[in-house]
Amino acid sequence: MKKGVFTLLTASLCLLAACGTSSNSSKEIVMKSDYTVNTEVVEIPSGDNTLYGTLYTPETDSKTPLIIMCHGYNGVGDDFQEEGKYFAQNGIATYTLDFCGGSTRSKSTGETKDMTIFTEKADLLNAYNYFKTQDNIDNNNIFLFGGSQGGLVTTLATEELGDEVAGMALYFPALCIADNWRETFPETDMIPKEEEFWGMTLGKNFFESIHDFDVFSEIGSYPNNVLILHGDKDEIVPLSYSEKAASIYEHAKLIVMEGEGHGFAPEAAKTAREDVLSFMKENIR
Repeated sequence: MKKGVFTLLTASLCLLAACGTSSNSSKEIVMKSDYTVNTEVVEIPSGDNTLYGTLYTPETDSKTPLIIMCHGYNGVGDDFQEEGKYFAQNGIATYTLDFCGGSTRSKSTGETKDMTIFTEKADLLNAYNYFKTQDNIDNNNIFLFGGSQGGLVTTLATEELGDEVAGMALYFPALCIADNWRETFPETDMIPKEEEFWGMTLGKNFFESIHDFDVFSEIGSYPNNVLILHGDKDEIVPLSYSEKAASIYEHAKLIVMEGEGHGFAPEAAKTAREDVLSFMKENIR
């Protein structure tokens, strides 16, 4: 994720950016594919900030599984509008959040210069903890999803939550972020107070917090199924990072999207969300 290459592909990344029901009743919910979809804004406290997100829910009196979707660098939850509607039509509630300080377009509170990978992880954990107490959510079947930087954040949150998470799906997870910025700033005294990058101002903490971070020593213990989709033409996040991730999780499947880069073309995006839906159906508990 070298700085020179990043600049050429900014647009691609910004686009990506015990109450449970029984196993049988959950499977009946997700097999239906014509639910009416309701949408509402849900705001969640996250430290001193407030997370903004959109909740897509199927119209049903039953508890529903949930997938929480995490956007990439300088993205927003609305980047996943199509996925939110599609999953809800198929019986799975979807929450698409804006990370606090995660974008110049974010509707959550917080400044971009205060955002780090770890503040975003905290945001995701706060969203998860909120939804697992909601009466309309099957809290035995909460899935986590992340794209690009959101994929890295999702792996870290899932590592902490463990078996509580029913399954994890990732699009081109940016597991390379710490490595890339270490190349840019090999020594911590080289890190500036602020850095303008891809249209967004990052603060010193973003870089310092990951300078000595080895992602592959921090992930891999999540015990449930993992689905990773990654294009073989990705010039932002090398496919090799997802290949390595797939090899260290006990139950991981990597789908290589032929000809796709960092962000999927419309037809590939359709195939990808169908793959994620199938993955969730197969892993309903």
